[in-house]
Amino acid sequence: MILETERTLLRPFAEEDAADVFAYARDPRVGPIAGWKPHESVEESREIIQTVFASPNVFAVVDRETGRVIGSAGFTGRTRGGDGPSDELGYALSPDYWGRGLMPEVCRELLRYGFQELGLEEIWCTHYRENSRSRRVIEKCGFLYAFTERLTDEFAPDRPTCFYFLPRRQWEVGRNG
Repeated sequence: MILETERTLLRPFAEEDAADVFAYARDPRVGPIAGWKPHESVEESREIIQTVFASPNVFAVVDRETGRVIGSAGFTGRTRGGDGPSDELGYALSPDYWGRGLMPEVCRELLRYGFQELGLEEIWCTHYRENSRSRRVIEKCGFLYAFTERLTDEFAPDRPTCFYFLPRRQWEVGRNG
């Protein structure tokens, strides 16, 4: 399956993407702010492609202009209790492409896909409190703030994590309004 936005293609990852993934995933500005360590080798990136990125509904973010993989985006498979199917949206983007509005563009297409094609009733998203770039993506896409909880990961004990959600009804109103 390939999804399209104005400036990107979203497609399944291939092992041949390992060098492109490593190019952005080794940058210490990317992984730790999202809860994972920077990649140490192309082989490690290939292993992530074969495991984490092999999950259904996880996509390589491809720059249409260059054909290079510049990030990842998709659904994690983590659900929340509620009145219907839900999933968590996650994403990462090469710092070379920050500040261009690409991730809100990608996430809007993934919201459409999640609600219209996967039949989700709610999509949720999180960011560490200090990750203002991710917060802006979430806000631009219309997510509603739910709560902040202190979580622990390998990079920071007791790390405040902000949770947001977007019900299908709210998305439909925003889309048609």
